[in-house]
Amino acid sequence: MDRISALRNIEESLAAFENGEQSLSALERDVRGILRTYATSFEEQTIYRATGGERVDGLIVLAESPQKARQRVEELVADPPAFDVEPADEI
Repeated sequence: MDRISALRNIEESLAAFENGEQSLSALERDVRGILRTYATSFEEQTIYRATGGERVDGLIVLAESPQKARQRVEELVADPPAFDVEPADEI
């Protein structure tokens, strides 16, 4: 799925929510599924989840390796606490 398709799908889900055609929980499921599909289309990258201190725990990043994932988390969180990254099967 390319970026434009993902945005169109999210727009359609938002419109359905605004028109009362779906609930908030259904909207959240739709958007989560769309983003998961979009993110996993990057073939050379893996989804990683950070675990550790409160500010990074559960943070999801895309990277080519665990080392790159750690660098990405460090770029996103100023002065991060000690943490680990592991491949995430699910977002």
